[in-house]
Amino acid sequence: MNSKPTILDHAAVLSDATRCRILQLLDRQELTVSELVRVLQLPQSTASRHLKVLSDGGWLHSHRDGTSHLYQLASDTIGEAAKRLWELIRDQLAETPTSQQDLRRLEGLLQERRSRSQAFFTESASDWDRVRDELFGHRFDLQALLALIDPRSVVGDLGCGTGRTSEALAPHVARVYAVDGSSSMLEAARDRLSGHSNIKFREGELERLPLEDQCLDAAILFLALHHTPEPGRVLAEVRRVTKPDGRLLIVDMLPHDREDYRRQMGHVWLGFGQEQILRALQSAGFDNPSFSALPADAEAKGPTLFVATASRGFDLPQPVEQTGQAAAEA
Repeated sequence: MNSKPTILDHAAVLSDATRCRILQLLDRQELTVSELVRVLQLPQSTASRHLKVLSDGGWLHSHRDGTSHLYQLASDTIGEAAKRLWELIRDQLAETPTSQQDLRRLEGLLQERRSRSQAFFTESASDWDRVRDELFGHRFDLQALLALIDPRSVVGDLGCGTGRTSEALAPHVARVYAVDGSSSMLEAARDRLSGHSNIKFREGELERLPLEDQCLDAAILFLALHHTPEPGRVLAEVRRVTKPDGRLLIVDMLPHDREDYRRQMGHVWLGFGQEQILRALQSAGFDNPSFSALPADAEAKGPTLFVATASRGFDLPQPVEQTGQAAAEA
């Protein structure tokens, strides 16, 4: 088992000027062997030999990037004594003409990196959305934004259906309550979400949510409200189970005239207008309601959607009725 390098071991490694030039560059930027060769103007065999000495001495981190290896100064693991030694040498090295030439060539190399990237985006700007979608898919950006949610959050996916929204939320929150009135839908959701231990399933109607008071940090109604006979009662129930200062998010359809939806999909309401939703939220006791139409998807065959949000305020304490002598004195 190798012993921990002593300060004399470190001094021996740094006794070579070329190795110090390499460290000066890797202290500023991750570089490949070929990039070090260009900046230092050395044969590749020489650069590789010195990199091995530095790596064996614990001075470098490296990782693979495609077919290349990137190297960087291991400033987090070399230890305080070695770090002070390096800082002393680095300050002296910085004043030499050779070091200044190295740093100028490094800046030129980094400018080439930036220029290659800028050239790509200049040529691809008009086609970038298509290229990005082909490479990474259509929804990765929206999925990534979910990581902004507080990981301690408890979220209710109310009217969860087959669990698509719960599936997206589960990796980013402490718990998801997936609620639906259809046992068939819940069974499909359980099958889909069997790999997530932080999802709790509840069967029950949205007008009588099977949840305790003030248990949710956020509640979601995705394409669920138009199926409910009493939207106002649903919103009141959602407020009951949402914590003070918790949030409600609704996504549903704008008003439309597709009567066949009632027959084919059991819709009770043919969408909701802005005034209707904002009034219902306020009547249910929510604060700061907002409403906006979502951009229409050219490939979607259904009606345009809207998103509405609101917050649950803090309940004001109820006044205590005064009786007897206290009331008379008042």
